[in-house]
Amino acid sequence: MSLLTEPWMPVRLRSGERRWVAFEQVSDPELIAFDADRADFNGALAQFAIGALATFASPDTPLDWVALFRRPPDRVALRRWVEPHTAAFKYDGDGPRFMQDFSLANPPDVDIASLLIDSPGENAVKNNSDHFVKRRRVQHVCPHCAVTALLTLQINAPAGGAGNRTGLRGGGPLTTLLACQPPKSLWHDLWLNVMEAPQNHAHGGDPKKAAIHFTFPWMADISAIQKEGGETAPLQTHPNHIFWAMARRIRLDFDATQSGTCDLCHRAHERLVHRYAARPYGLNYKGPWDHVLSPYYETKEGWLPLHPQPGGFGYRHWLAWVLGIGDHKQRQRPARIVEHHRKARRASQAGAQLKLWAFGYDMDNMKPRCWYESTLPLYGLDGCDDRDIKDIESTVGAWLEAAKLSLYALRSAVKSAWFGGDARGDYSSVDAAFWTQTEAEFYAHLKSLIDLAREGRTVDTQQLGQTWLAVLVRVCLRLFDDVFVGAGQIDRQNPQRVAAAHKLLKSTLLGNKLRQTLNLSVTAPAVDGEKRPSKKSK
Repeated sequence: MSLLTEPWMPVRLRSGERRWVAFEQVSDPELIAFDADRADFNGALAQFAIGALATFASPDTPLDWVALFRRPPDRVALRRWVEPHTAAFKYDGDGPRFMQDFSLANPPDVDIASLLIDSPGENAVKNNSDHFVKRRRVQHVCPHCAVTALLTLQINAPAGGAGNRTGLRGGGPLTTLLACQPPKSLWHDLWLNVMEAPQNHAHGGDPKKAAIHFTFPWMADISAIQKEGGETAPLQTHPNHIFWAMARRIRLDFDATQSGTCDLCHRAHERLVHRYAARPYGLNYKGPWDHVLSPYYETKEGWLPLHPQPGGFGYRHWLAWVLGIGDHKQRQRPARIVEHHRKARRASQAGAQLKLWAFGYDMDNMKPRCWYESTLPLYGLDGCDDRDIKDIESTVGAWLEAAKLSLYALRSAVKSAWFGGDARGDYSSVDAAFWTQTEAEFYAHLKSLIDLAREGRTVDTQQLGQTWLAVLVRVCLRLFDDVFVGAGQIDRQNPQRVAAAHKLLKSTLLGNKLRQTLNLSVTAPAVDGEKRPSKKSK
């Protein structure tokens, strides 16, 4: 019962059919994507497969990587890679089990539904507040779904009370993976996220930690890595440990099972699991952990992994997640795999256009607020040289800053028109509408910018900035007039307040601050309501 040889991973074929396959089958050209019934399961399965390839088959040189991208290995080759490791991926039996505590002796008294991150907690059940995600909707699951849920929990492990550790990247990390656009096959999307062995080990850890439990922590008692009450730092483990981190101490109960239909995948099975044993104080990940599949931001304490926030994903994240941000306000860097892909010019080597697949839970401590998932285009960015990249970074940064200033002006104007003065409330609908309405135009501008740079043609940043400003002005005024204010009921309007808010919005959008942000000329006189910039500010 090894996850490397047993068909447990749901996939979608080119024909649209769903099938369950073993890891040793992921290079089948007919497989196009993972196809679990839950989006978080698909993200976890992708990270499982990438981690397995990085651990078992990380290429030695860029040429080796390109060769396997252009000509994927067959099932025989994959089986040869995984054969020495099958024992570490058994999920049942008396010995070590995949992602399960080696020596847990606690009674199995936790409902299997608690493995699912979005299941209502004890307080929600007690307070009868499980309105949208109901209790007892999942009571019995097949072993394959149980293992996938366990994997998903270990990767995303949120705060869970005293001693229930968060994952290596904290609770609910943001993950950004590369994928082909248009899709080629599951193998190609997975292999894009595997680095050569030297780079794969450059993020931290000690390659000399060769004992199996330093990579797969479930192969020994927790004390083999971390002393009681201690912490686990990168140098206490092998570099590949990042793919197999195990913050929670859990052991599935395969003794008290029953036959029936799985509540998650709806397949019949003879051994449905309905409970597990748990114990607090698992591996306590501290220190400079650097996961290759997540972007990071800088703090006084060092670099920390990014986590999804309310509002979802959109083009406003493109710069930070693809190229990084290094200004005086904040510093962010893309995931190591994204950075490596661009610097190694992998897309041109492989002859493929790529996109970024971003996903993760927006967590409020231990409560999941939302699962977010989206793709961002890359537009052949790796065809640009370093100077072009710097110019693109500067230009796009100005566009995004102008967008943020425009949104602030729109939100303030809507607030003033509705209520006047300072009024607290939820204005997320204004934000969402703005980002949605400007997204297509942003990506059109971005594609033009990258195409011109890649082809060695002169980029007229003034013209692009001017047209982007026109987009921001048009969208903000339309949203104010036709959606949020002008579309309201007349008898509930305050005409004087609306007129003043509209005037202020227009003066801000057409004023000098936005033009300065976009590096445009500000020689025109200041419009009503805005102070003329001093010579020093020009």
